[in-house]
Amino acid sequence: TRPANTPADRALRDFLDHRPNVGVMTAAHRGQWRKAPENSLAAVRAGFADGAEIVEVDVRLTKDKVPVLMHDATVDRTTNGTGRVADLTHAQLRGLRLRAGLGGRQAAVTGERIPTLAEAMQASRTLGLVNLDQAWKDREAVWRVLEETGTVRNGLFKSKAPVPEVREFLGRHRNALYMHLVDDANAESVAEFGKSRPPAFEVVFDDVRDRVAQPAFLQGLRATGRVWFNTMRNDYAARFTDEASLVAPARGWGGLIAGYGATILQTDNVETLRSYLTKGVADPVPPGAVRVQAENYAPGGAGVAYHDTDTGNRGDGPGRRGDHVDVCDHDGAVVVCWMRGAEWITYGVDVPKDGHYTLKARASSPYAPAGTYRIAYDGGRPGKAVQVANTTAHYAFALQDSHDPRHLTRGRHTVRVSLDAGVFQNWNLDYLQLEPVRP
Repeated sequence: TRPANTPADRALRDFLDHRPNVGVMTAAHRGQWRKAPENSLAAVRAGFADGAEIVEVDVRLTKDKVPVLMHDATVDRTTNGTGRVADLTHAQLRGLRLRAGLGGRQAAVTGERIPTLAEAMQASRTLGLVNLDQAWKDREAVWRVLEETGTVRNGLFKSKAPVPEVREFLGRHRNALYMHLVDDANAESVAEFGKSRPPAFEVVFDDVRDRVAQPAFLQGLRATGRVWFNTMRNDYAARFTDEASLVAPARGWGGLIAGYGATILQTDNVETLRSYLTKGVADPVPPGAVRVQAENYAPGGAGVAYHDTDTGNRGDGPGRRGDHVDVCDHDGAVVVCWMRGAEWITYGVDVPKDGHYTLKARASSPYAPAGTYRIAYDGGRPGKAVQVANTTAHYAFALQDSHDPRHLTRGRHTVRVSLDAGVFQNWNLDYLQLEPVRP
């Protein structure tokens, strides 16, 4: 038996608590992949360490029927190997190494191995709950692992299977934790559960007009359990996303909590969500710093405010009418995108006081190297080349320091970011941030 009153015990009590004023729980999507490879033991532990009560993992069976953590059908994206999980033995998978973050062929190979579900559950036993995604089809094999590891009350099954199928499984496994996924296609399944509803429903809607997004429907769910929303991508909760939350919480987490009754949020931004839930602030500007969103570049048009090598806005975001700057919307992050060599863009910043400042860029790219840029202040000469780091996905943003500090006086300044010509460039810029540093 595990020690009493562990974080896992508290998470279970919270998960089963559906009183009106319960706190919002945090679920870490594929673990804390910003600090370790997705679906790795390190990512599971880091998710709990950073405040998540629930960590989501993906489960698949190897050729020899061992449940392991892997999102894709193949190991190609997240490891240094190739092939289908179902065609490889557990021993073969153990010989592979996971790639950093969200993976990709240019992501760094780490020392982390593909964990078994048993290893992940043992690691989570006292730490919190584990959302077992993609596990329903192999639920009996997964159940055996939970029994063998003493983690039956840690593992959270979920599906949108027919209600009789769910009832049959839960009838044979009385202590199983279960959450039902609902969207407009199976909204009627809620009523089919009758008075024996699961303790939580995961709600997916891509339009605020969807039936499952209506107040009466959600209030009905909330009356008997918790309501779970995913905020990683646009289509999971009608653009109420992590990235939108960082700009304005009412467009993301805050909106889902206040307007849709959310009591569990699954996120790719664990620490930031915890900050919002505990302090009411999502992505604060550090004291003395200045932030400017990439799409808010200086006025003046081509040749004055920017130089872009192609015509029009190649992105899908709200570009400035008549300008040719490429602007994309990456799940709520409005960014300058389609970066190419020899392009440049200028920003106006108001420096609060004299001092030394370093420029940081919140950027993303699945490539390595992703590109290089140089900084020029107030029409001066560009500084040293700054390399943009691989973040393992176009939508995985990270704040990267240029390490090119300058002394700036109080008042208005211009900052020009120019991309080196003749160098591969493929990255996205969310915002620039000038932060004070010691000389």
